[in-house]
Amino acid sequence: MFIRKFIRYIESEKRLSQHTVTSYKTDLNQFFSYLNDYSSIESVEDISFKLIRNWITFLFESGLTSRTINRKISSLKSFFKFLEISDLISFNPTLKIISPKNSRKLPSIVEQIDLNQLLDKKYFDDGFIGDRDLLIIEVFYLTGIRLSELIEIKTHNLDFKNCSLKVLGKGNKERFVPLSFDLLSKLDLFIKNYKIKDYLFSNLLKKKLYPKKVYRIVNYYISLVSSVKKRSPHVLRHSFATHMLSNGADINAIKEILGHSSLSATQIYTHNTVEKLKSVYDQAHPRA
Repeated sequence: MFIRKFIRYIESEKRLSQHTVTSYKTDLNQFFSYLNDYSSIESVEDISFKLIRNWITFLFESGLTSRTINRKISSLKSFFKFLEISDLISFNPTLKIISPKNSRKLPSIVEQIDLNQLLDKKYFDDGFIGDRDLLIIEVFYLTGIRLSELIEIKTHNLDFKNCSLKVLGKGNKERFVPLSFDLLSKLDLFIKNYKIKDYLFSNLLKKKLYPKKVYRIVNYYISLVSSVKKRSPHVLRHSFATHMLSNGADINAIKEILGHSSLSATQIYTHNTVEKLKSVYDQAHPRA
């Protein structure tokens, strides 16, 4: 099956993250499962523009969001482009496929007052686990890094001289994220107290934390102080960007810290601050 060749290609040559590879694999398997159920094709050469368009219609009728559908279309386009450049097909049926416009939802955030409350040590147990969990929350909120970036941090990625952290982002792009002196001091103490030598955040056996474990840690602690429905590490990333903008940070600086490839990805956070301003205006102005 050509899917296996494609997966090996994006793993070894494109060097995409395991999370992205898994998404591609899932999307492609779902597409071919649809073809098995609703068509009688015998090879990839038989896949037409019309079949793909029917699949997209099926996805909409299944209740998926345009964002999810666009991701699946992107997976399919990447797959067929690979087949095309590898001379495995004579025609690319995705060339005329137009992705639907995304309906932009405002990102969920945790309010500043709630996060300030959470970062009080009283919510965390004494000892390695409590100290580690507190620092995980702090690093997420004070740097805006992604979950995949946090679990890969090693002690040598910390630059104590320049107060920064080197992270490996999407597409294996490195960037440096500024750290406050206070956070850096806490990380230094954590490393020395618990003799951390490799991965910054690990379990009791000194093994790197897996994503679901970090997700559960963040979910639990946010639930202690906030009623927000989404309580993932990405919500802390959203909170970081929104609070920075609300307090006057330059949007281009936030873009660089977050590792966004374009400013449009960062601009969604301006909507949160504008919505908040509207709310304040409506409540406070006597003629509103």
